[in-house]
This record gives sequence, structure tokens and C-alpha cells, in this order.
Amino acid sequence: MARGDGPALSGAVAPDAGRAAVETAWRMHSARIVATLARSAGDVALAEDAAQEALAEALVAWPRAGVPSNPAGWLVTVGRRRAVDAIRRRVALDDRYAALAHDTAREDGAPDADLLADPDTIDDDVLALMFVACHPVLSPEAQVALTLRVVGGLTSDEIARAFLVPTATVQARITRAKRTLTAARVPFAVPEGTDRRERLGAVLAVVYSVFTEGSSATSGDDWLRPDLAREAVRLARVLAHLVPDEPEALGLLALLELTAARFPARVAPDGSPVLLEDQDRRRWDRAAIRRGRAALAAAAGGGRGLGAYGLQAAVAECHAVAPSVAATDWERVVLLYEALGRLAPSPVVDLNRAVALGMARGPAAGLAVVDDLARRGALAGSHQLPAVRGELLRRLGRDAEARDELGRAAARCGNAQERRLLQDKIAALAGGG
Repeated sequence: MARGDGPALSGAVAPDAGRAAVETAWRMHSARIVATLARSAGDVALAEDAAQEALAEALVAWPRAGVPSNPAGWLVTVGRRRAVDAIRRRVALDDRYAALAHDTAREDGAPDADLLADPDTIDDDVLALMFVACHPVLSPEAQVALTLRVVGGLTSDEIARAFLVPTATVQARITRAKRTLTAARVPFAVPEGTDRRERLGAVLAVVYSVFTEGSSATSGDDWLRPDLAREAVRLARVLAHLVPDEPEALGLLALLELTAARFPARVAPDGSPVLLEDQDRRRWDRAAIRRGRAALAAAAGGGRGLGAYGLQAAVAECHAVAPSVAATDWERVVLLYEALGRLAPSPVVDLNRAVALGMARGPAAGLAVVDDLARRGALAGSHQLPAVRGELLRRLGRDAEARDELGRAAARCGNAQERRLLQDKIAALAGGG
């Protein structure tokens, strides 16, 4: 086999099938591929560049020569070779090249042991990658953008939509972040002691962001991205085990488990979203609900009170234990959002409080909060505010205004399934008018 070729492939496949296999492998394994390369190379920027080169090679090779038996191992092997090439171009042979060469020499298309390790071990490469990406030399915005890119596998466009900023801004943040980590010679490792706890908040925030994208995709044709959500839940479990005395780690785990428990009922067979009031609660994952409630109880039992994630988990618990939307303890949900607004104020919290108020005390009460947000220019450009406002107006019988707001929301919505849901609501209002 000539140097630079990938591991052995199985034979030509249809081009579409080959490309689909590449996309699936990247979606499922990108975080571990980058993490494995980063551990070998000691450089996150080099690791991601090498992984992207391997991805590009796969897009050419797999449709032509077939899909390898171990797609992730193939990408790691080729990525290591591209990293060796890059180091050869940049510097003379050194310890990093020796380590990479050793790793590459022991592989020839065989399953990569790193990718087959216990996914819940504490020294998880992906967890180490997250702590590196959340290093304090980076700004909070850069930490989130870089981690969503290298751990979550999101594109710059998806990150930009999630945070309502231009794509160019996200790309600049990621580029600067990788350069900064390289210049600072940040070691690829999970930090110890005080340093670990100081950086935990940023890591929790990133896990939450990854899960949020997985549970309500900002773009594309799918309402959910369960691959991202599952990875976020897994990482939350690892974090909770790593720092079991940190209430917010437990609170985040509780929030993710309780929210993910509803996934089986959130999507119809045709891929369209199923709203909370229409979900078959018998399909909710009762094991996940039990795990989430246990984590929430542990967070509350620490004697330090619930933090922002714990309060959101308490909201999710209200939904999880209620037999229906109508029977939900909406007054408690309002109180929880009021507490959350004092602890971690944000327009999104206020918008969620407006929804709860609309259920607890009538749509006019919720609309007053939404109108105040609109007057302040909060959530400008987001589809969420007009979507909520349109629903409240519909419930008040103000159908023409509701159609206008829902139309505005549909025009701003980046997710095809959610946009179709909004358009169905508009059509229903038009038919009823």
C-alpha cells in the first residue's frame, strides 16, 4: 500500500451510498476522532485540520473503493497520517512526530482501540478535548464556538444560527481560539483539583449548548439531532461522576435526562414535530425520567440549593410527572422560572416564563410579558418570540394578528420541520377565518 493511502476498503459502492456513509461516520464519531488525534498530536488545531483532511479523502475514496469495515478507525488512521505530514512540513521530527508515527505504525485498517474504549471512563478523550476547548485563555464565546465545532461537529452556520450571530463571526472565533491554544501550549488533559472546578462552569455550558442543538435543531430537515443529544447526555454523566459533589453538574444531568425522556414521543413517523399537548406520554422513557429525578434529588440534597440547571431540571420534572398538559403544575413552573430569572436573567428565561404564565393565568398574562420583551428589542431576529406571541394571540381569538406573528416566525425559522409546523398553524387559522 502506497504511503498516504487509507486502510483497505471493500470495493466500489454507489456514489450516494458512499457519501452517506461518510456523513454518518462523521456525525457519529467526529468528536472522538478529533479527540483521539488531539491526544496523539497534542494540538487541537492540528487535530481538527487533520480530521477534516481525512474527511475530504473519505468523500473521494469511499464511493470509489468502498466503505471500510471500521469507518471511524479509517478516519483516525488517515487523520494521523495527515497530521504527520503537517508536522513534517512545519518542524523537524520531534516527540510529537514520534508519538504519531508509533500510533500510525500499529494500525492498518484494524479497529482503533481508542474508539472502542468504555465510553463512560473518566479519562475520556472527548472530555479532555472539552476541557482544552474551555481553557480560560479563551473567551466564553470562543469556548462555546470551538467546542461545538470540534466536539459537537456542528458547522459554522449551525453555530451562528444557534447564537444569532453572523457565520463570519463564528469562523473568526474558532480560528482565533485554535491559534490561541496552540500559542499557549495548552496540554491535552483533564485538569486536576482547583483548575478543574474553575473550568467546570464553561464545560457545563458547552454540554448544555450541544444538547440544546440536539433537542431542537436550529437548521436542516430534522427536528431532533439525537446523535448530538446522546453525546451531551453521555458527557453530562461523565461530568457528574467526575465531580459528584457539584450540584450544577447533577442539575445539568437531571435536565438532560428529563428532557431526552420525551424524545420518543416528540417526532411523528413522518419526521414532523409533535407538540407537548399532543404527545403520547406512555412513550416517554420512564427509565430516563427515574435517572433524571434521582440526579435532581442529589443536586437538591447537597445543601447549597439548586443552580440554573437544577431549576430548569425542576421545570422538566413538573412536565415529567404530570399526566397531561392541563394537569401540569403551571404555577410551580412560573415560580421556578421567576427564580431562574433572578439567578440567571435572560430574554429566553422571560419568554419561557411568559409561556408558563399563559398556561397558569391565561394568555393575556403571558402576552404582557412577551410584549414587554418586544418593546425592549429582546431576541431580535429570533423566531421564538413571534412564535410564542402568535400562539398567545391565537388563544385570545386575535387570529389576524396571530397569523402575522406566526408568518414572521416561519420566515425566521431555520429548521424545516419547525417551519412547516408554523405554516400549518397559519393555514389552520386562515381556514378558521
